[in-house]
Amino acid sequence: MLLRQMKYFVSVVDCNSFTEAAEQNYISQSAISQQIQALEKDLGVPLIIRRNRRFSLTPAGEYFYNHCKGILVEVEDLRRETVQLGKDSELQLRIGYLRCYSGQELHEALAEFSQTYPEVSIHIINGTHEELYDHLRFGTVDLVLTDQRRAFSDEYVNYQLLKCGCYVELSTHNRLSSQEYVTLKDLRSTPCILISSREQQNVEEDYYKNTLGFGGNFLFAENLEEGRLMAVGNRGFLPVESVGTLPPEGPAIHRLPIYRNGKQILRNYCVFWRKEQTNYYIEEFTNILHRLLKPIE
Repeated sequence: MLLRQMKYFVSVVDCNSFTEAAEQNYISQSAISQQIQALEKDLGVPLIIRRNRRFSLTPAGEYFYNHCKGILVEVEDLRRETVQLGKDSELQLRIGYLRCYSGQELHEALAEFSQTYPEVSIHIINGTHEELYDHLRFGTVDLVLTDQRRAFSDEYVNYQLLKCGCYVELSTHNRLSSQEYVTLKDLRSTPCILISSREQQNVEEDYYKNTLGFGGNFLFAENLEEGRLMAVGNRGFLPVESVGTLPPEGPAIHRLPIYRNGKQILRNYCVFWRKEQTNYYIEEFTNILHRLLKPIE
């Protein structure tokens, strides 16, 4: 029994026609009929009951058809993965992550992946949500770790990692630092420090103001370290999210949860990649990261 014969058989059933199946597979009708007959002879049972130009499946044919479809999908996946792993370009993994990300698990996942797959070259970039989305859209990264700001698209694998709590980091000299939590209303009189490139400042401000509901003034830092130093200097508060284990606050910083309507604000964090670019390394790295993070509730 050959995979080609299985493919011909599935085509005949899907098309409900020997003629259309033959055209679809670029062979003659007589050739596809001979292949189905050879398949039946090899199995020792009839699969198709022929009635002039029509046909129906025997119980064995129904069973064989249903299982053939799954096997053919697996074979095609195996073929595609083998081809991808055989290409030099596949021996690298390009990862994008949010510029404001500070969890320790990403570092641990990178270390574990590198130890397990030393043959894979890892390239890392960071950026704002929109910058990462553009990198993914134009194929300059393989996957991105970022927050969900859009409805999920069928063009991408939308691998949900966890819903994480939103916090603010602010100076111990700030009057709000003695509270158990802060609300968006509490924060309106304190500038909000956002981590963003100069080009994306308007986009980030618009999202935090109009989607998340942050009011007041906005300040910007190029990176997380600069943002934390601004918070230590009591210039404003820095929004952070608990995507895994956050580093210690430090003696001059308090980290407080942000509440809205009596509950802590939660954000959805995911790994995204293009479905057509799926490969073993992307899936393996994502599985490692997911294992190291707390699973989604």
